[in-house]
Amino acid sequence: MTQPFDKVAVIGGGAWGTALAVVAARAGRRAILWARDAETVAALNETARNPRYLPGIRLEPAFAASTDLAAVADADLVLLVVPAQATRAMVAELATRLRPGTPVVSAAKGFERGTLDLMTEVIAEVAPGLPPAVLSGPSFATDVAAGLPTAVTVAAADIALAEKIARSLSSSTFRPYASDDPTGVQVGGALKNVLAIACGIVVGRGLGASAQAALVARGFAELSRLGAALGAKPDTLMGLSGLGDLVLTASSRQSRNFSLGIAIGEGGSIPDLIAGGKLAEGAATADVAVRLARTHGVDVPISEAVADVLAGRASLRDAIDRLMSRPLKREGR
Repeated sequence: MTQPFDKVAVIGGGAWGTALAVVAARAGRRAILWARDAETVAALNETARNPRYLPGIRLEPAFAASTDLAAVADADLVLLVVPAQATRAMVAELATRLRPGTPVVSAAKGFERGTLDLMTEVIAEVAPGLPPAVLSGPSFATDVAAGLPTAVTVAAADIALAEKIARSLSSSTFRPYASDDPTGVQVGGALKNVLAIACGIVVGRGLGASAQAALVARGFAELSRLGAALGAKPDTLMGLSGLGDLVLTASSRQSRNFSLGIAIGEGGSIPDLIAGGKLAEGAATADVAVRLARTHGVDVPISEAVADVLAGRASLRDAIDRLMSRPLKREGR
């Protein structure tokens, strides 16, 4: 069995990036986190805390942090924890610094707006010498940072690489499962955010638990249809990074996407909520997912309703009426 990666660099000082740096340190790796924000880096180095993104949590074991991208140049493994729409620019910066052959693992959940590409496709295009992989699954940064039990999926086209990454991050509280289906893992991670917004709207409007359960089930059906059209494996979509992540994200107020949906359902101003709140990847993904589905001839009515509401093309009432008045069909279609 090959040895795990030694030095793990995490790019991004937000809640999830910080939590993954803790994961690497707990797994016995030499962990370093890079972030642009000097205050965050200083707090991590001086107090082992990230008061801006993970208030109240002492990060154990501690790890190094830096604002200098040169500090990650000798990393054996890179965890890229930046928003989906910032991935291309960040990979371009890394490509000139990392050693050829250094795996880059995306932890973003979304499609690139302009190209409709998955994050592994963006990495492969911008930095063909850096093997791409993805990490996704039902996980909240606060739970992971606090050392609560969590399981995720790590996927790469090369299953041996996925297994090595999983071994490098595994600990008594963090269990990664290896997969050779990065497409399925990424489709599940991206679409569940859009569906979580829809579920939040149901809760915010007070439409009841029955409607929420129905939305999760029918949402998973459209996630599965789009995944199949893109080449995802059914077992992947049924696993941690598909159904598992959907169940978590569409039912907990810790989810930024679910919380955004609740606020919209309660009558909040959509432009203000998107501009002023924490990043909810589903808000950027909805329109992209619909475009991708239309390209492949896939029916995604819930995602279309979310996209129309977010863009102001439909009111909540109209979107709900549209979903409830769709032609009756057999389940499973």
